[in-house]
Amino acid sequence: MKLITHNMLTSNIIKGVTKGFPLKIVAPTDKVQIVEVDFNPEFTSRMMHKLDYDALYTAAETLGHSEGLPKEVVPDFETNEEFLKKVHHVLMQIEVQEGELVCPETGRAFPIHNGIPNMLLKEDEV
Repeated sequence: MKLITHNMLTSNIIKGVTKGFPLKIVAPTDKVQIVEVDFNPEFTSRMMHKLDYDALYTAAETLGHSEGLPKEVVPDFETNEEFLKKVHHVLMQIEVQEGELVCPETGRAFPIHNGIPNMLLKEDEV
């Protein structure tokens, strides 16, 4: 699971959950991989408007991959290629192969297997 995917996921469909975001990532360090993906500055710049940057930074920090990533969005991010490359790395190249996503409100854990998060709910959760 790429961190771009993580940034879009929420558990707000669980009964009684109001926000369910951001999901906490729990993953062994040996189950987090770096996969090379071509840098596309236009895509990365456009995604910045759709991301929750604080959640992205926290996810990268949790996985031990926040080095060099600023804690806040730089003002000139649309034209700052150095910043966009760092965001691209975190969004597109860090992949969680095995682990869990944990709902911040209920503690419900959703498994990640082979890079795919399973967000299916149990009958009593809907």
